[in-house]
Amino acid sequence: MSIETIVLKAHSGWAYLLLIVLTIATINSLIGYFGKKEFGNKDFSLALVGLIVTHIQLLLGIALYVTPSNLARWDVEGAMGIPAVRLLILEHPLMMIIAVALLTIGYSKHKKKRVSQGKFKMLAIFYSLALIVVLSRLPWTQWLA
Repeated sequence: MSIETIVLKAHSGWAYLLLIVLTIATINSLIGYFGKKEFGNKDFSLALVGLIVTHIQLLLGIALYVTPSNLARWDVEGAMGIPAVRLLILEHPLMMIIAVALLTIGYSKHKKKRVSQGKFKMLAIFYSLALIVVLSRLPWTQWLA
């Protein structure tokens, strides 16, 4: 088994964990905000795990993106006309970087807030946006096959 295959399997497998953790962290932040709950260690840990899992996925994705077989697909003019290829070499990577940026911003902003409502609000906004971005650009046809 090649390194490229290992990275591909890791990236695909880690994506399931990412979706589960990010969904739980997002729902937790929404429940905390709308339920006017106190922000505790569990909430902090969920947000942090969501951030860490997402950053690891980004690193796996970058490693996968620069593999020789992926670099061979970088015929940008030809790729733009094929939706499946465009998704894999342009849309998915770009939107995942945006999702990671949203998570990082939300996590950083929540740490600066003093009250629970402010913490939950920042996490709810940015984690929800990131989850929507991730769900919108997953290569569903490949992933579920």
